[in-house]
Amino acid sequence: MLARRFALYLDLIRWNRPAGWLLLLWPTLGALWFAAGGWPGWHLLAVFVLGTILMRSAGCCVNDVADRDFDRHVKRTAQRPVTSGAVSVREALVLGAVLALLAFALVLTTNRVTVLWSFAALAITLVYPFAKRFVSVPQAVLGIAFSFGIPMAFAAVQSTVPVFAAWLLAGNLFWVLAYDTEYAMVDRDDDLKIGMKTSAITFGRFDVAAIMASYGMFLAVWAWAGASRGLGAVFFAAIAIAAAQAGWHWRLIRDRTRDGCFKAFRLNHWLGFTVFAGIAAGYAIR
Repeated sequence: MLARRFALYLDLIRWNRPAGWLLLLWPTLGALWFAAGGWPGWHLLAVFVLGTILMRSAGCCVNDVADRDFDRHVKRTAQRPVTSGAVSVREALVLGAVLALLAFALVLTTNRVTVLWSFAALAITLVYPFAKRFVSVPQAVLGIAFSFGIPMAFAAVQSTVPVFAAWLLAGNLFWVLAYDTEYAMVDRDDDLKIGMKTSAITFGRFDVAAIMASYGMFLAVWAWAGASRGLGAVFFAAIAIAAAQAGWHWRLIRDRTRDGCFKAFRLNHWLGFTVFAGIAAGYAIR
């Protein structure tokens, strides 16, 4: 019995689908390296890796509770634990709260500025699930939520959040807009039926063009960031590889098939990893 409940909780937090927290992790670590001017140390690395996993898992709990009445009408999400009734709303919220508290305990090992930023991060995590009811492009709200590790990384290292971090956050927002629009394209038919607002619906026939433009903005901003910090050829090689991956994603999504769009979304973490690897390598050999 306990083993079954534990398995349901793991399903609730998408433990077997790590792409979600990897999408959060790579820009956060990239920002951490930028903030520290290279290797940030084991303590901060552990805080941000574990904190990212915990907060993404907590976000899944909140999101599934908020969307339970919508998810039952979407083929891909109808069997999620809260939607199917296998996990109660109370259980999901308690689990989410425990995970968020564990993440906060990690933040408490940093400094006051990071702690203050963590409250803003929690607020946007709680707001996002409801944005899909009122905002035409809720992916922009998700972009802010998924980018909050960037200012927190700078706060943890420098005890301040410079304008440079805001540029990184803005650039990363475009990446989130790109991959989450791919994700929204998978469910577009179902979302139209139930009245859910998504970027895939709002952009309409310009969805693919908007995705590719968003990839371009993300890579341009982060390429500028690396150039401004004197990162060399290996960094720009990584940016070029990431751009090639974006081009491959265009081939996957151009026909707007469910399988192609979902595959593009799932593989985005490799694009993020490529950019981070370029940053880390650039500092290592600078």
